[in-house]
Amino acid sequence: MILVSLRADIGIDLGTSSILVYVKGRGVVLKEPSVVAIDQYTNKFLAVGEEARQMLGRTPGNIVAIRPLKDGVISDYEITERMLRYFIKKSVKKLIFKPRIIVCVPSGITDVERRAVVEACQHAGAIKTYIIEEPIAAAIGAGIDITEPDGNMIIDIGGGTTDVAVIALGGIVVNNSIRVAGDDCDEAITKYIRKKYNTMIGERSAENLKINIGCVYPPEIEKYESVKGRNLLTGLPINIEISTSDMLEALNDPIQEITEAIHSVLERTPPELAADIGNKGVIMTGGGALLKGMDKLIKEKTGIEVKIADNPIECVAIGTGKSLEWLKSIEIAKKGREYLEE
Repeated sequence: MILVSLRADIGIDLGTSSILVYVKGRGVVLKEPSVVAIDQYTNKFLAVGEEARQMLGRTPGNIVAIRPLKDGVISDYEITERMLRYFIKKSVKKLIFKPRIIVCVPSGITDVERRAVVEACQHAGAIKTYIIEEPIAAAIGAGIDITEPDGNMIIDIGGGTTDVAVIALGGIVVNNSIRVAGDDCDEAITKYIRKKYNTMIGERSAENLKINIGCVYPPEIEKYESVKGRNLLTGLPINIEISTSDMLEALNDPIQEITEAIHSVLERTPPELAADIGNKGVIMTGGGALLKGMDKLIKEKTGIEVKIADNPIECVAIGTGKSLEWLKSIEIAKKGREYLEE
């Protein structure tokens, strides 16, 4: 069935590892890995999303599967633009007018990186593009009333970035955005297995290990998972068994950087807001929130109760979509500022 509408308001969580699209009135309609497979000879898209992700590490010479986003920002502008156009068309089949789009970005990106996101969306078919920062979107998606004077602390661990922020009165009071997150955990697992077992495993295998048995806090029960790779000494395929203890050791460095970022935000938080956070606890969102023991580790390091949002993976996309309701007031405020400047 082809959906026809005059105009759609679209919210996009432009993540390093996956892209989620929220359409006003319909909710999250698309969730795909931000991977594109391209024929290098013809420059044609062969696959996008999950189909392209299946090709990672398996493509012949003329086909390359790439991630056009790195560390939460655009690393390949042209591919990102084409990918966005594809996902927008897939989400909203037929439109009479161009859609308004609000895009979620890490709080620590530069003005140049922010401009690149806006321009990519404009060229992908948006009539107007708005930007919202990840911690704000995550807080809205988690059901927090960000307009209240009470302080709320959000920890959003995505694929390319980790955003830690204290929010009050609708804005970010203190924040820290570091380019260490889920992808770095995958890389740490790959390096650990290469060093300890002399075995090279693929990107997808490392991610599966992280999801299935990955942990950052000593587990009550030891779990094991077998993984296939290539022995670096013999050059032959090998099957090895990895334990949760291995994962604990492998993930130590990236997780330590994340906990240090959380600590630095708490150190700079005004006393009144720190008291609010101490009473209400911290909210965790993003795929990294599902890493086993992450909430326990943060509680141990900070002494503050940690709650995982109900739908941590879609939380940012839902918050981005809900903020679409503010578009009218944003436009009125902007026109008011332009009038005053005149």
